[in-house]
Amino acid sequence: MKSRLSYVQVIALGYAIIIAVGTLLLMLPFSSVSGESASFSDAFFTATSASCVTGLVQVDTGSYWSFFGQVVIIILIQIGGLGFVTIATLFMMAMKKRIGIRSRELMIESINSSNIGGILRLTKKILLGTLIIEGIGALILSVRFAFDFPIGKAIWFGIFHSISAFCNAGFDLMGVIEPYSSFMHYSSDLTVTVTIMLLIVIGGIGFLVWDDILKNGIRFKKYSFHTKLVLCTTAILIFGGALFMFIFECNASNKQLSLGDQIIASFFASISARTAGMNITDTAAFSEAGRLVNVFLFFIGGSSGSTAGGIKTTTFAVLLIHAFSSMRGKSYPSALDRRISDGAVKKAITIFFTNLSLALIGGAVIMSLQPSLGMSDVLFETFSAMGTVGMTTGITRELCTVSKYIIITLMYLGRVGSISFAAAMMQKKAPPNISVPTEEIIIG
Repeated sequence: MKSRLSYVQVIALGYAIIIAVGTLLLMLPFSSVSGESASFSDAFFTATSASCVTGLVQVDTGSYWSFFGQVVIIILIQIGGLGFVTIATLFMMAMKKRIGIRSRELMIESINSSNIGGILRLTKKILLGTLIIEGIGALILSVRFAFDFPIGKAIWFGIFHSISAFCNAGFDLMGVIEPYSSFMHYSSDLTVTVTIMLLIVIGGIGFLVWDDILKNGIRFKKYSFHTKLVLCTTAILIFGGALFMFIFECNASNKQLSLGDQIIASFFASISARTAGMNITDTAAFSEAGRLVNVFLFFIGGSSGSTAGGIKTTTFAVLLIHAFSSMRGKSYPSALDRRISDGAVKKAITIFFTNLSLALIGGAVIMSLQPSLGMSDVLFETFSAMGTVGMTTGITRELCTVSKYIIITLMYLGRVGSISFAAAMMQKKAPPNISVPTEEIIIG
């Protein structure tokens, strides 16, 4: 009998193919400004980072890649942000092809939905919503950039950065001002900073949350439990992260800024750290406490079914609720008058420890290979890669060949999902219907 790939195997393979195609395109001579072919490692690293909407780079995007190369990168970002399955489904719909049950189930797996009913309607909403939001963002940014660049470049910069921010990718073209500077030259510009922050947040809350909000407006009580949990957790992380960054960085990376600019910088850092990777202050100048806050936010990331990475806000929320429920002696975890299933708790614990282990192991290997790199710099890098964030303290360009491939692997696993990838590589076998004896152990 002919074997068929599982849904997670199709997704994992699909991203691998996209990365391979992107690598070949970026290696073409006219993809670089110099007209020389990029090295395989630089092209592979960039294609992986773009497809996995991360933002870590070996070469400066704005000054190294030609217009063609930048177009390839932004297409990879858009595919990676929406999910290649979503793009393929939309293409089939446009060609008036029949969408079968298997394709619909694959779409559900791709965006972490749980209901096959109305999946095509949701797909159309995802496309329309993405076009509208990215279009508005591109218009605002293009108008602002027109004061600093020629009109053609301003429009391109507006489109590129709107897509990059919405897809939580972290790529930027500001290297034309100063290589690897991101948006530091616009740190006091509210038009740019607020637009970028809004695009990141909207892209990071998830397509399913959008759909719920469109259906029910601002009636919070009508929202699903998932939507309520995402919105509450997102708000706590944004404001909590901004508060800690304000406290820890007022005498470090933000010490030269006015009070108003410090507040904006703190919110930008808090929002961008949950997987966008853009920055308006020097990340290398972050205090050790500030770096720890960022690593924490990298690890959590955005929400399920969104353009963001990380373990996801719902995973973090479920773990917190489970812990607090246990401390209060409750027999089951619950919040907002809803009980959380044992399956959700088990999955959250598995995702938490798998991602944590991968980031720590990756960091340990890199530190053993390159002991000259500081521990906080390396862990900042590996957690940034695993969370598909793209922030760095500047060591990305100092990585040796093996370290580069460790980061590439972490970016790929962070986007595909470490659990999904592991499941894709394992042969499915029905577990035996046998229960082993239970024995008590001492905990704590």
